[in-house]
Amino acid sequence: MSDMYAVRNPDQPNSPTTTAQGRPAAGTLSADTRLAVEIRELVGRGETEPARARFAELVAQHQRRASRIAYQYLRDAAEADEAVQDAFVKVFSHIGSYREAWPFEVWFTRILINGCLDRRKARSRRDRWFVAGDPQVVDDGRPAFGAAGAPDPEARLLARERRARLAAAIDRLDGRQRTVFMLCHYGDCSPREVSAMTGINESTVRVHLFRAARKLRALLGGQP
Repeated sequence: MSDMYAVRNPDQPNSPTTTAQGRPAAGTLSADTRLAVEIRELVGRGETEPARARFAELVAQHQRRASRIAYQYLRDAAEADEAVQDAFVKVFSHIGSYREAWPFEVWFTRILINGCLDRRKARSRRDRWFVAGDPQVVDDGRPAFGAAGAPDPEARLLARERRARLAAAIDRLDGRQRTVFMLCHYGDCSPREVSAMTGINESTVRVHLFRAARKLRALLGGQP
């Protein structure tokens, strides 16, 4: 079953903030989009080193969120980290093709998800069975995704079990529901942003999100 719907066209301007000519409406560019445009212009003038320095700011802004998304797709901290780094490399390599009709966050997230899906396909070809990885912390002993403090062993074990149960339940959602849920809850995306990333109508995104949450509650026995 496909994990993503209509996600392979990151250059097609389809944003509600664009004008009839495909340019962004005045005053709608986010800070990271303006920074991406600046980097594109630096690269276009051959100023590679200043472009890399500015790109480091984009990496810092999106690294944490990207890690959450990649980890939910791949369930392996090391592979998720590689997917995120690959996505940033690809973004910088193709920054000349970036058009601000897409918010940078949308453009980058689509590239990241496509990379994660390619990795999942490659992994499924390597082995036809899937053993769920231990959903531990993402970063060598630090709580996953920035949880405060180090819990005691019992609390850590319970949290790990909850994450494992949630991961198994999410895997039982159908493709679109799973994608919408992960982007909203792990990618911090709004329904409007998910609509832009996937090509699914915003109202349909909200329906998928509602149904995904309802199904997860049922699978988890009504637990939050």
